[in-house]
Amino acid sequence: MSKYDKIENGYWRNIITRTVLSLITIAVIIVFLPRSTDRLFHYEEGQVWRYPALNAQFDFPVFKTDEAIAAEHDSIVRQYQPYFNFNENVEQQQISRFRAQYKNGIPGLKGDWVDYIANRLHKLYEQGIIDPTVQTQLDNKGETSLRVVIGKEAAVVAKDSVLTTINAYERLFMDPRLGPNRSLLQSCNLNEYIEANLVYDRERNETEESDLLNTVTPASGLVQQGERIIDNGSVVDAYKARVLNSYERALAQHNASGNEITSTLIGQIIIVSMLVILFTLYLALFRKDYFIKPRNITMLYVMIVIFPIFTSLMMLYNKFSVYLIPYAMAPIFIRVFMDSRTAFITHVTTILISAIAVKYQYEFIIVQLVGGLVAIYSLRELSKRSQIFLTAILVVIGEAMVYFGLQLILTDSLTKLDSTIYYHLAVSAFFLLFTYPLMLVVEKTFGFVSTVTLFELSNTNNELLRRLSEVAPGTFQHSITVGNLAAEIANKIGAKAQLVRTGALYHDIGKMTNPAFFTENQAGVNPHERLPEKESAAIIISHVTEGLKLAEKYNLPRVIKDFISTHHGEGLTRYFYVKYKNEHPDEDVDQAPFRYPGPNPFTREQAILMMSDTVEAASRSLNEYTEENIMKLVNKLIDGQVSEGFFRDCPITFRDITIAKQVLIERLKSIYHTRIQYPKLSTEAEANLQAKAEKEQA
Repeated sequence: MSKYDKIENGYWRNIITRTVLSLITIAVIIVFLPRSTDRLFHYEEGQVWRYPALNAQFDFPVFKTDEAIAAEHDSIVRQYQPYFNFNENVEQQQISRFRAQYKNGIPGLKGDWVDYIANRLHKLYEQGIIDPTVQTQLDNKGETSLRVVIGKEAAVVAKDSVLTTINAYERLFMDPRLGPNRSLLQSCNLNEYIEANLVYDRERNETEESDLLNTVTPASGLVQQGERIIDNGSVVDAYKARVLNSYERALAQHNASGNEITSTLIGQIIIVSMLVILFTLYLALFRKDYFIKPRNITMLYVMIVIFPIFTSLMMLYNKFSVYLIPYAMAPIFIRVFMDSRTAFITHVTTILISAIAVKYQYEFIIVQLVGGLVAIYSLRELSKRSQIFLTAILVVIGEAMVYFGLQLILTDSLTKLDSTIYYHLAVSAFFLLFTYPLMLVVEKTFGFVSTVTLFELSNTNNELLRRLSEVAPGTFQHSITVGNLAAEIANKIGAKAQLVRTGALYHDIGKMTNPAFFTENQAGVNPHERLPEKESAAIIISHVTEGLKLAEKYNLPRVIKDFISTHHGEGLTRYFYVKYKNEHPDEDVDQAPFRYPGPNPFTREQAILMMSDTVEAASRSLNEYTEENIMKLVNKLIDGQVSEGFFRDCPITFRDITIAKQVLIERLKSIYHTRIQYPKLSTEAEANLQAKAEKEQA
């Protein structure tokens, strides 16, 4: 397969991969987006109606509130008179049992006691006896009367006029004749002859009560098609809130057909697809460096997906406000790991997709867009925890001010302002503080390196850098100087200064393996003098591979490893190559043993490090540090790197290279304290000065 075919295959593979990723993003968002229309507007009783004037699209009833319906039900239940069937057989059976038991009289008592007690039992049964459990149920319902059915007639009696089996037994001994003989009569167990003769008619009562409850209508009025429901700026009072709620319920029922759901789904697919496609086109056209990197584009799509999902869940379960979600967190992540323009485009795409789930889109979009802009503007580079705290404060202030402005537009009185949203925004700002710890999760998941991590890596007390300063102090000082030079260049051309500074500290860590073979660590003895050129070149070249091994051992990020492998690119160890070639003039010398493994720099920061490293190392060999010598050295070295094609694979411009040259020249002049050459006195001036001095001495 030719190189052209490989490039073409790779191109189409990238296109297919990005297309699949976009389709997955669209599908996941669509799955979670709510398609119900149960809540079309966001309003609260006592607040101002912030939407345009609303007219009824069709006739619909004004439903009562659940509380009102429950109150009517309770009223019916309290006024309802339950039915009890009068059972005459109970009295006959129990009195017959009593007479049969004591047909020979009651022990210890003489006279007509059996007839007297039977008569008293008859009086109790005549008054009516119910079960105590039923009496408790009647008390709980608050009922005061009941209907006693005798035959085909029903008589209303007071609940307090009937007795329970317990009350009937006590009432029996309240008789003036039976009371004094209670101790003797207790042996007769008269309670065994007292049984409820009023039986609760469960089936009839349930039917009757259900019929009465069904008379309660769920609606209390009718709104006709075209009738004005509410005007813009009107206060939503209790009645209007009921009408609006009824309208939403009716509209939900009206749209409950399969066709409506299908049309909603199609509309969501169209909008989400359009937004995701536009976002993908932005990456493909303006940020190809992100578009071709799987980790970058994956992170961006994850950010676009995760917040609409949270929004959809909030709206679906309607438990919390969507203003609790810290939408500004996404642009902060993207601003820190990528750039501000991509952060803004991603934030806009995320908010517009989330607005599909949110019914009150107007205020939501404005508030969240402002919050994202404030977050992007206030956080250029995250290096301290306090920056997140300040950003959170600025975001909540910006969002609150915008929301306050919107309320002023829609209302005519400060007393009508809704303050609830401000508490939600404050909670969202608190959640925004979790951006700092979540930064580590994003780094590990997508392979990014934040400025915070770079600051930690650049701490010279780290084990690896401390070892470098002890084992190869010259290399350590060289790395610090290179880092300072490279960081200043990066600041001048708009590159990542902290990244290149940290990369510079680690770019030569491989020299710890054989520190004495590198000139900055030598103290008068050069071990290369006893070695053949190829072996010396191999030792010099090995500091790249040894550095990568150490980087792997100490789990340095991929971006730092790239500085180690690219700071010499595919260049030659020119000193040993030329020396070997001079000693073997007739030999066709193979450059491979003298060439670094590469690759060449592929980022601006790597190119800056290569230039700074080469110039700083070569500047030590100058015999005289004059401005002219330094300028010649810098121009010669960097122009040579350009001509050899070291910067073909990185997006550095000729302007950047020119600025880099200027910075290196000025910095080296400062480092080596170059001075202007003062003019000498002419022979005639010196003779006159000498004569004047002699005259003064005379």
